[in-house]
Amino acid sequence: MENSNQNKKQLPERISLAHGAGGSVMDEIIQLIANTITEKNVKDGIGLKELDDGGSIPLMDYEIIFSGDAHAVHPIFYPGGNIGKLAICGTVNDVLMMGGRPVAIGDTIVVEEGFEISKLEEIVRTMNEIAKEARVAIITGDFKVVPKGELDEILISTFGIGIAKKGQVILDSGLKPGDKIILTGSIGDHGIAIMAFREGIDFQTELVSDNAPLVDTIQAALKAGRITAMKDPTRGGLASTLNELAKKSEVSIWLMEDQIPIKDAVRVASEMLGIDPFEVTCEGRAVLGVNEEDANRVLAAIRKTKYGKDAAIIGEVKEERPGMVILETKVGGHRVVEMPYGEPIPRVC
Repeated sequence: MENSNQNKKQLPERISLAHGAGGSVMDEIIQLIANTITEKNVKDGIGLKELDDGGSIPLMDYEIIFSGDAHAVHPIFYPGGNIGKLAICGTVNDVLMMGGRPVAIGDTIVVEEGFEISKLEEIVRTMNEIAKEARVAIITGDFKVVPKGELDEILISTFGIGIAKKGQVILDSGLKPGDKIILTGSIGDHGIAIMAFREGIDFQTELVSDNAPLVDTIQAALKAGRITAMKDPTRGGLASTLNELAKKSEVSIWLMEDQIPIKDAVRVASEMLGIDPFEVTCEGRAVLGVNEEDANRVLAAIRKTKYGKDAAIIGEVKEERPGMVILETKVGGHRVVEMPYGEPIPRVC
């Protein structure tokens, strides 16, 4: 009998930066972790079996949504935000992507010896401001210091709690043929803004991160129509997110290139750096699968919110060729949008 171990993909001996950057190579590590853990879900709840943006704990007529994230962006202050803003936005948005109403956040802050107290104060002040905007409380946390040189300035982990009515949790495996795909804003702003800042690339128009808490945007969408799936295009960008949605839902997604919002500065910078903007991290955008009959109404509701003004219907879901993402180009051709190997810009979240 053939050894079952021969069927397993051979992993390298050591972790590389690519393993934390989204895309196919990170999936290998996630699968390793998920396969090693045996207690993946609480009874009747969502957990590591589903590998969604978070998990759930059923409680009477509700489900408690739980999500965690770690943030190691470099530099820690960048155009449009800092690591504190990123930490709150990232976790709030993960809870939202499962249809939950964010309620509370816990955080762990680890800094290296010698970190400036004025920087810490500014970061925490920003965390507080964004939490207020998102209408969540920061209810608990921890603080640690490690010797100088053993950490790149600061690392923040956050854990979010939200509430959804039982039966109303949204999974990223819920797309149905006929659904429309809505993107809530332009892609690539966050990752390209950080890379341009690092490399000293100057633009006539200031390019800033898109990181934002999407509470009002997602709540408006949920009230306006039937949402079948949601996911925020963070590590691996739009390409990774759409491939995950298509694969897990066992459908194909067909995109219209001329409908996908991309800022001119992002397009120019991507060309200069040899980067595909479809693979660049966003931190204030969401991808929604919406029932075809409700799509225009949901789009109109999203566009009325602060962070949804540039939202667009960028494609549709089909039954044939499941697991694939296909782009109709501006000249009328078609190309497959592959799952990226990893995020092309390291340390952006």
